[in-house]
Amino acid sequence: MTRCVAIVDYGMGNLGSVAKAFRTLGADPTIVSTPAEVDAAPVLVVPGVGAFPDAMASLRAAGLVEPLRRASQQGRPLLGICLGMQLLFARGTEKADCAGLDLLPGTVVRFPDDATLKVPHMGWNQLQPTSGAHALFRDVPDRAWVYFVHSYYPRPDDARDVLATADYGGAFPCVVGRGRTLGIQFHPEKSQRVGLKLLENFLELAA
Repeated sequence: MTRCVAIVDYGMGNLGSVAKAFRTLGADPTIVSTPAEVDAAPVLVVPGVGAFPDAMASLRAAGLVEPLRRASQQGRPLLGICLGMQLLFARGTEKADCAGLDLLPGTVVRFPDDATLKVPHMGWNQLQPTSGAHALFRDVPDRAWVYFVHSYYPRPDDARDVLATADYGGAFPCVVGRGRTLGIQFHPEKSQRVGLKLLENFLELAA
Protein backbone atom coordinates (compact mmCIF):
# COMPACT_ATOMS: atom_id res chain seq x y z
CA MET A 1 0.00 0.00 0.00
CA THR A 2 1.34 3.39 -0.93
CA ARG A 3 1.77 5.87 1.93
CA CYS A 4 2.30 9.15 0.08
CA VAL A 5 -0.94 10.89 -0.91
CA ALA A 6 -1.22 14.48 -2.15
CA ILE A 7 -4.58 16.13 -1.42
CA VAL A 8 -5.22 19.04 -3.77
CA ASP A 9 -6.22 22.30 -2.10
CA TYR A 10 -7.99 24.66 -4.50
CA GLY A 11 -10.04 26.41 -1.86
CA MET A 12 -13.17 24.23 -2.04
CA GLY A 13 -12.34 20.95 -0.35
CA ASN A 14 -13.01 19.31 2.99
CA LEU A 15 -9.28 18.72 3.36
CA GLY A 16 -9.11 17.96 7.07
CA SER A 17 -11.56 15.05 7.12
CA VAL A 18 -10.09 13.51 3.96
CA ALA A 19 -6.55 13.76 5.34
CA LYS A 20 -7.70 12.27 8.66
CA ALA A 21 -9.22 9.28 6.86
CA PHE A 22 -5.96 8.58 5.03
CA ARG A 23 -3.96 8.94 8.25
CA THR A 24 -6.28 6.39 9.88
CA LEU A 25 -5.18 3.97 7.17
CA GLY A 26 -1.51 4.60 7.91
CA ALA A 27 -0.89 6.83 4.91
CA ASP A 28 1.05 10.10 4.99
CA PRO A 29 -1.20 12.71 3.33
CA THR A 30 0.12 16.13 2.38
CA ILE A 31 -1.82 19.17 1.19
CA VAL A 32 -0.65 20.54 -2.16
CA SER A 33 -1.77 23.72 -3.89
CA THR A 34 0.78 24.63 -6.59
CA PRO A 35 1.37 23.31 -10.10
CA ALA A 36 4.87 22.15 -9.16
CA GLU A 37 3.54 20.18 -6.19
CA VAL A 38 0.87 18.50 -8.31
CA ASP A 39 3.43 17.66 -11.00
CA ALA A 40 5.66 16.05 -8.37
CA ALA A 41 2.92 14.06 -6.62
CA PRO A 42 2.84 10.29 -7.27
CA VAL A 43 -0.75 9.91 -6.00
CA LEU A 44 -3.42 12.64 -6.07
CA VAL A 45 -6.79 13.13 -4.40
CA VAL A 46 -9.13 15.94 -5.48
CA PRO A 47 -11.88 16.51 -2.89
CA GLY A 48 -14.49 19.21 -3.23
CA VAL A 49 -17.60 20.84 -1.80
CA GLY A 50 -19.50 23.54 -3.68
CA ALA A 51 -20.42 24.48 -7.23
CA PHE A 52 -18.83 23.08 -10.40
CA PRO A 53 -18.10 26.42 -12.16
CA ASP A 54 -16.67 27.98 -9.00
CA ALA A 55 -14.38 24.97 -8.54
CA MET A 56 -13.14 25.12 -12.13
CA ALA A 57 -12.51 28.87 -11.78
CA SER A 58 -10.45 28.18 -8.64
CA LEU A 59 -8.46 25.42 -10.36
CA ARG A 60 -7.75 27.68 -13.34
CA ALA A 61 -6.74 30.61 -11.11
CA ALA A 62 -4.30 28.35 -9.25
CA GLY A 63 -2.85 26.97 -12.49
CA LEU A 64 -3.86 23.43 -11.56
CA VAL A 65 -5.95 22.37 -14.57
CA GLU A 66 -3.08 21.31 -16.83
CA PRO A 67 -1.05 19.63 -14.03
CA LEU A 68 -4.08 17.50 -13.12
CA ARG A 69 -4.62 16.61 -16.76
CA ARG A 70 -0.96 15.64 -17.06
CA ALA A 71 -1.22 13.44 -13.98
CA SER A 72 -4.12 11.51 -15.47
CA GLN A 73 -2.50 11.26 -18.91
CA GLN A 74 0.69 9.95 -17.32
CA GLY A 75 -1.22 7.24 -15.50
CA ARG A 76 -0.61 8.55 -12.00
CA PRO A 77 -3.38 7.46 -9.61
CA LEU A 78 -5.96 10.24 -9.22
CA LEU A 79 -9.11 10.06 -7.10
CA GLY A 80 -11.90 12.65 -7.24
CA ILE A 81 -14.29 12.78 -4.28
CA CYS A 82 -17.81 14.33 -4.45
CA LEU A 83 -17.42 17.59 -6.40
CA GLY A 84 -13.90 16.40 -7.22
CA MET A 85 -15.42 13.42 -9.01
CA GLN A 86 -17.73 15.66 -11.04
CA LEU A 87 -14.80 17.82 -12.13
CA LEU A 88 -13.24 14.81 -13.87
CA PHE A 89 -15.88 15.06 -16.59
CA ALA A 90 -15.88 17.10 -19.77
CA ARG A 91 -18.73 19.44 -18.80
CA GLY A 92 -20.96 20.52 -15.95
CA THR A 93 -24.35 22.21 -16.11
CA GLU A 94 -24.56 23.83 -12.67
CA LYS A 95 -25.50 27.52 -12.97
CA ALA A 96 -24.32 27.49 -16.60
CA ASP A 97 -22.59 25.21 -19.07
CA CYS A 98 -18.98 24.90 -17.94
CA ALA A 99 -15.94 22.95 -19.13
CA GLY A 100 -14.47 20.48 -16.66
CA LEU A 101 -11.10 18.75 -16.48
CA ASP A 102 -12.18 16.53 -19.40
CA LEU A 103 -10.49 13.40 -18.05
CA LEU A 104 -13.66 11.36 -18.62
CA PRO A 105 -16.18 12.00 -21.42
CA GLY A 106 -19.60 12.98 -20.16
CA THR A 107 -21.72 15.67 -18.56
CA VAL A 108 -22.68 16.43 -14.96
CA VAL A 109 -26.41 17.11 -14.56
CA ARG A 110 -28.85 17.92 -11.77
CA PHE A 111 -31.32 15.49 -10.31
CA PRO A 112 -34.73 16.22 -11.85
CA ASP A 113 -37.25 18.31 -9.97
CA ASP A 114 -39.65 15.68 -8.74
CA ALA A 115 -42.11 15.83 -5.88
CA THR A 116 -41.01 12.34 -4.83
CA LEU A 117 -37.31 13.26 -4.50
CA LYS A 118 -35.57 15.69 -2.21
CA VAL A 119 -32.70 17.57 -3.80
CA PRO A 120 -29.98 17.56 -2.63
CA HIS A 121 -29.72 13.81 -2.26
CA MET A 122 -28.51 13.64 1.32
CA GLY A 123 -27.91 10.66 3.59
CA TRP A 124 -27.14 6.96 3.35
CA ASN A 125 -27.68 4.97 0.19
CA GLN A 126 -26.57 1.60 -1.12
CA LEU A 127 -23.63 1.06 -3.42
CA GLN A 128 -24.09 -1.38 -6.31
CA PRO A 129 -20.89 -2.18 -8.24
CA THR A 130 -21.46 -2.80 -11.94
CA SER A 131 -18.57 -5.25 -11.78
CA GLY A 132 -17.51 -6.74 -8.48
CA ALA A 133 -14.21 -7.67 -10.09
CA HIS A 134 -12.81 -4.12 -9.90
CA ALA A 135 -10.07 -3.95 -7.30
CA LEU A 136 -11.59 -0.81 -5.77
CA PHE A 137 -14.38 -3.00 -4.34
CA ARG A 138 -12.20 -5.74 -2.87
CA ASP A 139 -13.80 -6.95 0.39
CA VAL A 140 -16.59 -4.34 0.10
CA PRO A 141 -19.98 -6.03 0.68
CA ASP A 142 -22.55 -5.92 -2.09
CA ARG A 143 -25.06 -3.11 -1.57
CA ALA A 144 -22.95 -1.53 1.18
CA TRP A 145 -24.23 1.73 2.68
CA VAL A 146 -22.34 4.97 1.94
CA TYR A 147 -23.03 8.64 2.69
CA PHE A 148 -24.07 11.15 0.00
CA VAL A 149 -24.57 14.92 -0.12
CA HIS A 150 -25.10 16.19 -3.69
CA SER A 151 -27.55 17.68 -6.16
CA TYR A 152 -25.68 16.75 -9.37
CA TYR A 153 -24.40 13.49 -10.80
CA PRO A 154 -22.46 12.45 -13.92
CA ARG A 155 -23.77 11.00 -17.15
CA PRO A 156 -20.70 9.32 -18.68
CA ASP A 157 -20.64 8.98 -22.46
CA ASP A 158 -19.09 5.51 -22.12
CA ALA A 159 -20.96 3.02 -19.93
CA ARG A 160 -17.68 1.21 -19.28
CA ASP A 161 -16.58 4.18 -17.14
CA VAL A 162 -19.39 3.43 -14.64
CA LEU A 163 -18.01 1.25 -11.86
CA ALA A 164 -20.95 1.46 -9.45
CA THR A 165 -24.40 2.97 -9.19
CA ALA A 166 -26.84 3.95 -6.46
CA ASP A 167 -30.60 4.38 -6.73
CA TYR A 168 -32.33 7.74 -6.27
CA GLY A 169 -35.37 7.97 -8.47
CA GLY A 170 -33.47 5.56 -10.72
CA ALA A 171 -29.92 4.31 -10.95
CA PHE A 172 -27.19 6.94 -11.24
CA PRO A 173 -23.40 6.53 -11.48
CA CYS A 174 -21.68 7.01 -8.13
CA VAL A 175 -18.25 5.46 -8.79
CA VAL A 176 -16.54 6.04 -12.12
CA GLY A 177 -13.14 5.42 -13.56
CA ARG A 178 -10.88 4.76 -16.48
CA GLY A 179 -7.43 3.36 -15.87
CA ARG A 180 -6.03 4.94 -12.73
CA THR A 181 -8.33 7.98 -12.83
CA LEU A 182 -11.20 7.26 -10.46
CA GLY A 183 -14.09 9.19 -8.96
CA ILE A 184 -16.41 8.64 -5.98
CA GLN A 185 -19.60 10.73 -5.70
CA PHE A 186 -20.30 9.93 -2.05
CA HIS A 187 -18.06 10.86 0.89
CA PRO A 188 -15.84 7.89 1.79
CA GLU A 189 -14.44 9.86 4.73
CA LYS A 190 -17.99 9.95 6.18
CA SER A 191 -18.94 6.40 5.20
CA GLN A 192 -17.36 4.61 8.16
CA ARG A 193 -15.76 1.21 7.56
CA VAL A 194 -16.94 0.91 3.95
CA GLY A 195 -15.52 4.30 3.05
CA LEU A 196 -12.19 3.54 4.70
CA LYS A 197 -12.02 0.21 2.87
CA LEU A 198 -12.57 1.93 -0.48
CA LEU A 199 -9.78 4.42 0.30
CA GLU A 200 -7.53 1.56 1.40
CA ASN A 201 -8.23 -0.24 -1.89
CA PHE A 202 -7.39 2.96 -3.78
CA LEU A 203 -4.05 3.09 -1.97
CA GLU A 204 -3.42 -0.55 -2.91
CA LEU A 205 -4.22 0.24 -6.54
CA ALA A 206 -1.84 3.18 -6.39
CA ALA A 207 1.04 1.12 -5.05
